[in-house]
Amino acid sequence: PDVPKHRGISYFICPTDAEGLTMSPIIDMTTAHSFNECHFSDVRIPVSMRIGEEGDGWRLAKATLANERVNLSAGGSLWGSGPTAYTLLDLIRADGGLDDPLLRQKAAALHIEAELLRLNRLRTLSSRLRGETPGPEASIQKIMSDEHGQHVMALAKEVAGTSGMLTGSGPPGPVPPREGTGATENKLMVEYDHGVEPIWHYGFLFSPALTVGGGTFAVQRNIVAEMVLGLPREINVEKGLTWAQTRRRTAGAETRQGETQ
Repeated sequence: PDVPKHRGISYFICPTDAEGLTMSPIIDMTTAHSFNECHFSDVRIPVSMRIGEEGDGWRLAKATLANERVNLSAGGSLWGSGPTAYTLLDLIRADGGLDDPLLRQKAAALHIEAELLRLNRLRTLSSRLRGETPGPEASIQKIMSDEHGQHVMALAKEVAGTSGMLTGSGPPGPVPPREGTGATENKLMVEYDHGVEPIWHYGFLFSPALTVGGGTFAVQRNIVAEMVLGLPREINVEKGLTWAQTRRRTAGAETRQGETQ
């Protein structure tokens, strides 16, 4: 409590069977169980579970999140999994969809997005091969990838026509653990008779989560604005204060407010 914020944070691994930790499954609208609601009630973690040095947690947390953002924006359109834009473009081409000038224009825009993202991934890979830790470019890549994934699934739903209104894939309820944990695994029941593979339906339903999970669009754009573009940060009157000083300021403000009432 006597050091400035960000310097008083340590990084721990918490076992999922720790006493006082309860987890409730969150079933999303794809009927998949990808996340949990976690409640910590007087959970105690031994110092042996600490990662790094005491007080170095903020740096480690930023490194963890940066690597997560890179991983979530690699490969497939759904957080690194599922089909790619190239898969969809091949299907459109094989079906003669490129004969439609409007669809051809949308397909071209999607192809350009995919190529820009691919080249940016190669830039990030080159940085990693040099032993560098992902920085703000991880946020840029995640912004591009998440929006691109939504564009892929939206166009897939559009070209599916009336069949795009049907799901017909997968039973309701949570997906058994052995079947994977999310729509991006594409291991749900695949019995369908309307010519559209289930992953496109589930991918469309899953795609809104892309710009929320792993750091929201707003958070990523703030990082890019401040760390890349050098735009001014929001005013923080508590910058440089310790936790204890912050609490005293809060308590003092509450006292003054009570006296004026």
